[in-house]
Amino acid sequence: MEGNRAHVAVIGAGISGLAAAWHLRQSAGERVKVTVFESSPRIGGKLYATEVAGVSLDAGAEAMLARRPEGKELAAAVGLADDLMDPGTTSSAIYSRGALRPLPKGQVMGVPSDLAELARSGILSPAGLLRVPLDQILPATLVRTDVSVAAYIRARMGGEVLDRLVEPLLGGVYAGRSDHLSLEATMPRIAAAARGERSLLAAARHIVQDTPKDAGPVFTTLRNGMGSLPEAVAKASGADVRTGVTVRELHRTETGWRLVTGPVPRPETVEADAVIVAVPATAASRLLKDEVPAAAGELARIEYASMAVVTLAYPAAAFPERPARSGYLVPPVEGRAVKAVTFSSVKWPHLSRDMILLRCSIGRIGEEHLLQRDDAELVSLAMAEMGDVMGVRGLPADTRVTRWGGALPQYDVGHVDRVARVHAAVSGQPGLAVCGAAYDGLGIPACIVTARRAAGRILDHLSRREGQDA
Repeated sequence: MEGNRAHVAVIGAGISGLAAAWHLRQSAGERVKVTVFESSPRIGGKLYATEVAGVSLDAGAEAMLARRPEGKELAAAVGLADDLMDPGTTSSAIYSRGALRPLPKGQVMGVPSDLAELARSGILSPAGLLRVPLDQILPATLVRTDVSVAAYIRARMGGEVLDRLVEPLLGGVYAGRSDHLSLEATMPRIAAAARGERSLLAAARHIVQDTPKDAGPVFTTLRNGMGSLPEAVAKASGADVRTGVTVRELHRTETGWRLVTGPVPRPETVEADAVIVAVPATAASRLLKDEVPAAAGELARIEYASMAVVTLAYPAAAFPERPARSGYLVPPVEGRAVKAVTFSSVKWPHLSRDMILLRCSIGRIGEEHLLQRDDAELVSLAMAEMGDVMGVRGLPADTRVTRWGGALPQYDVGHVDRVARVHAAVSGQPGLAVCGAAYDGLGIPACIVTARRAAGRILDHLSRREGQDA
């Protein structure tokens, strides 16, 4: 304790760590001193924007869910309310069977609820389409334990719905594979229905019917990109943010925690009353291995996918016609290098009216060989995709390649129980909390929720200790 002021160390300056620091300040004010340690030269983690063709464009996450309030509320609280932007369109497509086809209305993470809409989309072959309604007469596939997304969807609706609808949507979020991803963790509403509903088609229909029709846009972004959020949150938190500082070890002391930083030959120590670990699971496992080995062991089992985002800026004249959709997804069965395309300047009209700005995502788990190519080759792959699918001619005015190595945690079968075991192990250590994308959701609002919970746990600990010292 620094006089009557507790010191809380936050390890990691991604949006989770910064949000945790902000929540600490909001609840405790000047009673708590917060120091944020970040090993990289900048803050923000996967929220990062740089200029392409003179426009500030996100190199990582380019939007957040608008129908979950936490992200918008935090942006407003740190002074960015006027920068929140709605999309111009959220209409998207699937590249299937050699053509762009509209994503069917009324789907739930790729699971169709309307057979007529599915048929009109043309995404499935005639045989694949005929397989789907069998879901309504097949015996129940009641799920009592966590299973893979692939196992359940294939059993109910067949392989084509899985391969051409569910797989690309999941791949767009997790860069993972449906035969490994957890139904419970990645599709919780479908998983809940699977425990009691015989027909998946009927379950999806009920989910769609229960969704408010006037809920507003699904996504939102910030005028200068989601990459502008971390700096605003850091400033509003009042925390001492130290970049380029790696926390190598974490040890329990009689009064709190000791962090070991600095180079191995010249280690430095920092004393803290409490610690929030807000780094990816692999790094968190290393930090917790001595003091919370049970949590460390579970975290070490969480795999991560790598990917790259290739951003291209084309003159509008390079396109035969301006894209009408926000983007499209590509199923792995199509065998293409690019797994998703976002037409950023169409989705977010405030970005540019003179250029077509777009992002191509490359790489899923198991496709690391693609990412071994140099930047020029990745740009060529993205340009070839645009030429083949969109008829683009000529060269882009500007390009950017951003590599995200080990960026996306895989919510494999058993993930929910694994996270519960991590939290149980951490809860046995006073003054320690964890948060981040590895636990309860990859999106920005989900990360903010984990940060708020972590901050709450730390403040509860400090309040109890103050009561004992009084």
